[in-house]
Amino acid sequence: MGVGKSTVGRLLAERLGVDHRDTDDDIVAAQGRSIAEIFVDEGESAFRAIEKQAVRTALAEHEGVLALGGGAILDADTRALLAGERVVYLSMDVEEAVKRTGLNAARPLLAVNPRKQWRELMEARRHLYEEVATAVVATDGRTPEEVTRSALDALEMKQA
Repeated sequence: MGVGKSTVGRLLAERLGVDHRDTDDDIVAAQGRSIAEIFVDEGESAFRAIEKQAVRTALAEHEGVLALGGGAILDADTRALLAGERVVYLSMDVEEAVKRTGLNAARPLLAVNPRKQWRELMEARRHLYEEVATAVVATDGRTPEEVTRSALDALEMKQA
């Protein structure tokens, strides 16, 4: 959350001359409401089912850079679909997360005691991110352009 998936994804797509797609945007467009509203109205499990289908569809239809929501990798089928794909895990620590997002209530999974919940989410997810990642790129204290360059380098897709 707040790591820069969408921003860096757009920059990567631009540098590579391909299209960019964000599954969070796909979900919002298809559902006609925000992700926070889906969480409140239907709960996390319903959102995760919607997200799983959105990722499956996007992977089948899209050949450019694809940004996935932070919880997409919780699903084993999604992780299996990502096998063999170039996947960049953008990492950051809690202090950076506070700076970027303020860990505010607009993030449904962080509504109560956000620092603690963020740490718990990362402890539960980090190994899954690393499992699917082709490359891990730290974002702490770095501009989106710096992160993009590091991602390209890590994927050996260096741009002049």
